[in-house]
Amino acid sequence: MAIHFPLTLVITSVNSIRVALALVLLCNVSFAQDTTKKTTMPVPLEALTGFTQKFYYSAGHEARAKNIALFLEDAGHYFQSEVGYTPVTTIYILAPQHWKGIAAKPLREVYGFPHNIDHARLAIAAEDNDFWRSFVPAVDQLTPQLATQVATAYGKPGGSYSMMPFFDLLALHEMGHSYTAQAGLKMHRYWMGELFVNIMLHTYVAEKQPALLPALEVFPNLVAGSLTTTFKFTSLEDFERLYTTLGMGPENYGWYQCKLHIAAKHIYNAAGKKVLIDLWKALKKHQEEMPDETFVKMLKEEVHPAVAAVYLKWNKADH
Repeated sequence: MAIHFPLTLVITSVNSIRVALALVLLCNVSFAQDTTKKTTMPVPLEALTGFTQKFYYSAGHEARAKNIALFLEDAGHYFQSEVGYTPVTTIYILAPQHWKGIAAKPLREVYGFPHNIDHARLAIAAEDNDFWRSFVPAVDQLTPQLATQVATAYGKPGGSYSMMPFFDLLALHEMGHSYTAQAGLKMHRYWMGELFVNIMLHTYVAEKQPALLPALEVFPNLVAGSLTTTFKFTSLEDFERLYTTLGMGPENYGWYQCKLHIAAKHIYNAAGKKVLIDLWKALKKHQEEMPDETFVKMLKEEVHPAVAAVYLKWNKADH
């Protein structure tokens, strides 16, 4: 079910976390298209064996590395069975002292920022950190309903909060870009590139790990679950025009990303898991350039009307 909040709830309660959100989601613009960088393991890491992908972790964090590996491995098996493809990736689970030696250069000072170094390598934090904690909303300023949802998704024993559940799920979002790039899917539009990996993430969680849905859904709804926004740029046309330069600004970009998370939820709720398979096939098949009208018509006829509705009904309440 889609979660809707009253129009006045959201904007005033998330001003303090918008910048941090935008920084996390900015990684797709900055790094997902970079396939030229090479890393030669300048820091000492332990290898985690027995998995399809390569995993390296900082000493003392084997248990967390195994948890992440099991999650991504299970997701990999699921996607292999659904779309018949598995990328080749290397995942680094890093302590603070090892972050700078592996992370992409612009992010070496931002411990905790999950990101693609390129289309084959992913950096993940091994420890909770100040960056993640900066996302925790002022729960006492939320409505009782929303405060309860935040506590369910991100609450810890003792009454504290951690955004680790949300950030750990973003690792699969980032890995999704490895799927689309290595498999040769043509995204056609920047908004589709981001929407597709969100559909991957939401489909897997809903099908195989439904207990994690609150962690995936609450934060995007907190940021973008209202029609009320003060941002200058809100259309998909603006997103497409400004994406490569982040011309809409980092906060505005973060709002777009949360809207695309919500859109992925609506698509899954309307079409089920089959929509991922059909969209994968369509984007693999159609390598030709298409104007907006042709692209959306193809999505409606070959995939599902709910996917086309993201474009057609972007500025309406339900899409």
